[in-house]
Order: sequence, then structure tokens, then C-alpha cells
Amino acid sequence: MKRALGIDYGLKRTGLAISDPLGIIASPLETIETKNLMNYLLDLNKKEKISIIVIGLPLNLKNKLFDIEENIKEFIQKVKTQLPEIQIERVDERFTSKIARNYLNIYSVKQKIRRKKENLDKVSASLILQSYLERK
Repeated sequence: MKRALGIDYGLKRTGLAISDPLGIIASPLETIETKNLMNYLLDLNKKEKISIIVIGLPLNLKNKLFDIEENIKEFIQKVKTQLPEIQIERVDERFTSKIARNYLNIYSVKQKIRRKKENLDKVSASLILQSYLERK
């Protein structure tokens, strides 16, 4: 089975997570600079055969989209153009950063690991992806 990729899109950095081959469990993959995201996806798709990309939907508590949504929409258009075979889904990403921070506080032994923003981004991406996997 092909894999699913979770994305926690940011202006500077983007967290990535990938599913197991059965599409049951999401695991943090990497955090990369957003400017390199499309090239990274093209390379990753050659290796892993991604079938679906799940991108966080940046809503606030009043169900209004944050400004970053415009950047995400531009990115989605690039994906649809360059990787048309990949399905794109959106998942509400409210509270994923807070949950990821709590997760890192509980399970990370070293404070240095917990404080790295890169770790927070990829754990957030795994929460976004896991949310999708559990509801499908």
C-alpha cells in the first residue's frame, strides 16, 4: 500500500510525518525549510510512493482561517500541478502544537530535545496525519 504524508505547513519551516505502509500509524519524519518543500516532496514520492497528503487547516477558535492559509493554497496548487496523482486532504490543526509540546515534555528525556522547534513541527505533523488516519 502507498503511504500518506502529513504536513504542518509554516512560513519558515514545515513539519512532515509519514504513515506506515498499512496506513495505520503516523510517525514524525522531518522538519525542512519551507522553501525546499516541493523538491523534497518530489524526491520523497519517488522513494515512498505517496498516495495522499494531509495538510493542516489553520483555524482559530472562532473558525476563522489564519493568514498563512493563502500560502498553503499556493502550495496545494503546486502539488496538484506537479504531482496530480496525489490526493490532498485537509485536517483541522487547532491545538496540535500544544498537544505536541505536551507530548515532547512527557516523552523527551532531554530538555534540549524538547526546546527544538523542529521537533515540535514534525510531531505536530504526525498528529495531523494520525487524526486523518483514525477517521478514515
